[in-house]
Amino acid sequence: MQTNPASPPYNSLVAVGDSFTEGMSDLLPDGSYRGWADVLAGRMAARTPGFRYANLAVRGKLIGQIVDEQVDVAAAMSADVITLVGGLNDTLRPKCDMGRVKGLLTEAVERLAPSCRQLVLMRSPGRQGPVLERFRPRMEELFSCVDELAAKNGAIVVDLYGAASLADPRLWDVDRLHLTAEGHHRVAEAVWQTLGYEPEDTEWRVPMPATPPPGWATRRAADARFARQHLLPWIGRRLTGRSSGDGRPAKRPELLPYEGQA
Repeated sequence: MQTNPASPPYNSLVAVGDSFTEGMSDLLPDGSYRGWADVLAGRMAARTPGFRYANLAVRGKLIGQIVDEQVDVAAAMSADVITLVGGLNDTLRPKCDMGRVKGLLTEAVERLAPSCRQLVLMRSPGRQGPVLERFRPRMEELFSCVDELAAKNGAIVVDLYGAASLADPRLWDVDRLHLTAEGHHRVAEAVWQTLGYEPEDTEWRVPMPATPPPGWATRRAADARFARQHLLPWIGRRLTGRSSGDGRPAKRPELLPYEGQA
């Protein structure tokens, strides 16, 4: 994790990306999602009166859609901090052109970096299991590109992929693709510290206490529920060219004063 030598406070934050930044699966009672970016904004707002926040992220977006729909909007806001996390959805597609993905990510970084005081990139967390193993080479190629772009453009990188604590399946929702509320809080702490703020949780990297593994029957029931509720619908969207984010607006499309829970 690279730590920003510049001193806070920052006066504004714009978050760019997909479901990870939208906040799935940190579900609130009203049915909306909170997520690490909202938690981070709440903390920053508590330190800085008049703090402003926008979250342009939409679930299911590929890096090309992020570039087309979010990057110019974010750049025009001239925020102090912009976070950009994208490309992982592309790596999970059967037919993925990594050259194109890295080219689009490069375009996004080169357009966003000059428009803000600090651009934040991430090496996304990876859940333990066979799905990660299948796509690990693509993910690591993407993260190598992130590191190179950060070095060239003065961005900082939050290394969530290298945090073993975030690989724990207990920090992931039943869909096995999105973090729980606890997982999002750990990500918020990681970004918070990388931006140069004093730690509020020095143990976000510490693995959760060990618990007895679930029995065979429990695991098989969970696998069946996952396939029925999440895997099959995901495959259906891929086959029909649909996305979970089709027609969905950004959660906070304008850079406005933030009032919310940290």
